[in-house]
Formats: sequence, structure tokens, C-alpha cells
Amino acid sequence: MRKKTILITGAAGEVGQALVRKLHARNSHHLLTMDVRPLPPDLDGMSTHIVGDILDKSLFERLVSEFDFTHIFHLAALLSTRGELSPQAAHNVNVNGSLNMLQMAADQSEWKRERVVFIFPSSVAVYGMQSLENKAANPRPQEWEWNYPITMYGANKLYIETLGVYYSEHYKQLAEDEPTMLDFRCVRFPGLISAFTVPSGGTSDYGPEMIHAAAQGKPYASFVRPDTIIPFMAMPDAVKSLLLLAEAPAERLSRRVYNVTSFSITAQEMAERVQSHFPQAKITYRPHEKRQRIVDSWPVDMNDDAARRDWGWQPEYDADRTFDEYLVPNIRQRYA
Repeated sequence: MRKKTILITGAAGEVGQALVRKLHARNSHHLLTMDVRPLPPDLDGMSTHIVGDILDKSLFERLVSEFDFTHIFHLAALLSTRGELSPQAAHNVNVNGSLNMLQMAADQSEWKRERVVFIFPSSVAVYGMQSLENKAANPRPQEWEWNYPITMYGANKLYIETLGVYYSEHYKQLAEDEPTMLDFRCVRFPGLISAFTVPSGGTSDYGPEMIHAAAQGKPYASFVRPDTIIPFMAMPDAVKSLLLLAEAPAERLSRRVYNVTSFSITAQEMAERVQSHFPQAKITYRPHEKRQRIVDSWPVDMNDDAARRDWGWQPEYDADRTFDEYLVPNIRQRYA
């Protein structure tokens, strides 16, 4: 008999690692994790881990014969900055890999006559505000507004959101027998900031980069203007939102794609918070024209009223708690 299993792709990333810990603590289902990298040693024994590629269809054929997936958290992706440097590779992983996952989940839902819950993290990068005037005039767009992304990553995410809706509501719509559809649910994240990974050049990494530099006594030149503003969320809230949406009763959900966010803050306000904790920090501004253009295309905030109403979304980390309790103490300890 196949094991009831939760699958996490991209499990070696920080969201994935935190999700593994949370789900392992609950011990409700067998946990299968997958990544192109091994999991860190401190996660040993928490899951059955496979080093594999989401583009490998033969791997999925083997997995579905062995495991009964109740939930799939599809976190694997090439992120925004790398996507701009290698757009074809990003499309291959973010679109073709995700299509493989959706098809597998759809086939399994139909085969066992039970919906597989498919959780997909999307991004603020699906927005394209087109001008700073539009950004100022429309500070809190809803999920379906201003979806004009200007990055490969944003375009990929928006397309998979649409494919998820298709597989949940319109798949095989001309077939004689109506199939059992998968249950696609999407959380659209703002900029995510983490205390436990070193910034790797992401488009919204100027905030964490400030803190890491200050904690090491190094000067930092921000690649965006001081007045730059976008929404952010601390990593623990990102994991919380994924689990809340996965557990929400289907009848409570009014849509497939939900915005979630926590707080919006300018680069200058971030710098001031960093300098309040590290008075010797030297922070200047040297805007990078192309990266600035991308950040300017994202909204000031995101309307997450539907998530709050439908499944009780409420962030635990506002700007104060994110900096004072989460980011600064943990990053300071890293370089102590």
C-alpha cells in the first residue's frame, strides 16, 4: 500500500528547510523532500530526501508508483536575479518543471478520485506598475490588478498561477467523463527577508545586505534609492502562510491566488533601523539603474484582504519585531 505523503520540492532552500521542520514536528504524514542539493545535516531523519531534478519525468513516474501524495509544496524555482541572467534556464525550471509537477498532481488526483492539494508560492514580481506615478496612485493592488511583470521570474510565476487555475477548474473540459481536479492554492509573497541565509544578490536583498554588512563592520552602498519602497515579510511568516492556506477548508476559499504581506518600508527607513542597532554602520546609496527599474515596477503594498477574510491570515512580524527580534539578534550572533 502506498504511503500517504507530503512532497516538498526545493526543500534545501530556507523556506523549504523551515517547512520540513514544522511538518516533521507534526508527524501526521510521511514527508518526502526533493532538491538538486542534499538537505543540511541538521535535517537528517526528518524526511525521505531525493536529490533530483523537477525536469526528470522518469523520476516522477517512479514516485507516483510508490507514494500517495496528499499535499505538494512546490517551492523549487530559479529566482529573479538569476532569471534575468539566464532567462531560458529560468523558463525551463520555473515553467516546464512546474508543468511537470502540476501534471503529476492532476494525474494522481484523477487516478485516486481525491484532490491533491498543490501549494505554490508566487511573488510580488508578477506586478508591473509601469511608472512611479502609477505606483503612487495605486499603492495596494489586488491580486488581478497591474499584472504586467517586467522580469522573466515574474512572467513565469504569473503563468504558473494561470496554469494552476486551469488544472483546478478547466482541465480536460471537453472529456466525456469529468475528472477529479487537483486543488491548486497559491500564496503571492512580497519581498522575503531571512536572518539565516546570506543575501545572494536578490532584487529585494538590499535590506538584509545592509544588516549583514553592518554586523561585520563593513560599509554598504545600497543599489536602490533611499525613497524606494516595496512590501516585505519575515521568513517565519512566509512559512506560516503556506501552512495556513494548505490547511484551510476548500469551501472557505474564494479564489486560487492570494496576496499576503506584512509591512512596507523604504530603503532609508531600513537604513535608519540598521543604524539604530549598529551606530557605526556606514550606509550610502549607489542606485543600479536596471535593478532599480525592477524594484520600481513592484507596488508599494499588496492588498491581502481576501487571505485575512478567507483563511485567517495575520502576520506575526511587523517591521519592529522583524528587525528587533528576528533579523538583528540572529545576524549579530552569526558574526559574533
